Amino acid sequence: MVKLIAENRRALANYEIEEKFEAGIRLTGAEIKSVRQRRIDLRGSFVKIVDDEPYVLNLKIHRYTPSGDREYDPKRTRKLLLQKHQIKRLIGKDSQKGVMIVPLRLYLKNNVAKLEIGVGRKRKKYDKREVLKERDDRRRVERETQERL
Repeated sequence: MVKLIAENRRALANYEIEEKFEAGIRLTGAEIKSVRQRRIDLRGSFVKIVDDEPYVLNLKIHRYTPSGDREYDPKRTRKLLLQKHQIKRLIGKDSQKGVMIVPLRLYLKNNVAKLEIGVGRKRKKYDKREVLKERDDRRRVERETQERL
């Protein structure tokens, strides 16, 4: 069973996603409780590979209030858990110019926090306009076909 916690819509608008990966994320006990309460923000977060290990940066998980941890850093760097062949593929993609690795969704799968990350290229402004135009056209066509039925 999959329960969606947070989605990064801005990343889907700003990047043309070429490939997606499902990664586990190393969290503390208080952090997973905060995730279950949906106290998380994916905006501005990104994945960086350091010493052949992927980490997610700027992923904001708010402090779990009952934990009493006063020195908690909500934007701390968290390690991603991937298979070796996936990490090698990410390293190869990350070394290309103009490619960014961004978190797309965070969800609970069988009570385990998973982060869907996407490898993509930044869209130009005119590309964003084209995507919006295509989406509006599709919606208009769908509306017209439903009206005919």
